Amino acid sequence: MKFLLTNDDGVFSPGIHVLAKTLADAGNEVLVVAPDRERSGCGHAMTMDKPVSLKNVDNLFIKGNYQAKACDAFPTDCVILAYDVLNFRPDYLISGINNGPNVADDFTYSGTVCAAMEGIIIGIPSIAVSLVPGANDDTLHNDAAASITMVLLEWLTNTARMPRGVLYNVNIPNLPLCEQKGFKITRKGIRRYEDKVTVVKKPYGKKSYWIGGRIEDDRRYGTDVWALSKGYVSITPVHMEMTDFETLNKCKKDNINNSLNKLIKKHLNAMEYEVSK
Repeated sequence: MKFLLTNDDGVFSPGIHVLAKTLADAGNEVLVVAPDRERSGCGHAMTMDKPVSLKNVDNLFIKGNYQAKACDAFPTDCVILAYDVLNFRPDYLISGINNGPNVADDFTYSGTVCAAMEGIIIGIPSIAVSLVPGANDDTLHNDAAASITMVLLEWLTNTARMPRGVLYNVNIPNLPLCEQKGFKITRKGIRRYEDKVTVVKKPYGKKSYWIGGRIEDDRRYGTDVWALSKGYVSITPVHMEMTDFETLNKCKKDNINNSLNKLIKKHLNAMEYEVSK
């Protein structure tokens, strides 16, 4: 099989190369195209105000039988260039292994998840994979995350197929494989930040602002944050169709189009009257 790998941690992040080597050692064709630097929190940003470039990553850095290229732009750009410039047609796009959680409302900010979204837009079955270390963890178990990803791919290949227009957002506890509790299919949870903005004083009295804050999770049963808090691998199906059909149908039933058209006509008539005066 053919796999395209990207991330938002940068092309030199250990996680993406552990996964690339694992996939390549299993006999798959692997291409890594990732940002040349940290791009976390960039969301679905796409570079449209300047040219972007691709450079080969030195083979001395690569520990497996695969190619890697660095892009001086965002994860979304990496996916576009791999598909449209390098003409790489993967069976799957995997964004990760990301260092840190992409759960609840945070995944809308995530360059890792949004790279998978770009894959879905293009028409590639896409998975975002994140490893979730604790605050005091000194070791990252990327090898365990890679093994879990391989299990998920085996399931998708032999048992299930990814629905069209849906990506899987996977978050994995930072534990050795033997200590993983298993999988939970989840829905998106709720994450909020208390004291989101911290004022930072500059040497000459001016102010800057640090955006972050203290995380407050709503650990409701069945959500991604709940699953992780219980030590499970969370798999959340994410649909690119964002339309609220309940509201759409209600608006149609209430004939909102007619009401808005009458209202705009009323305003246009009032404007014409003012001009005529």
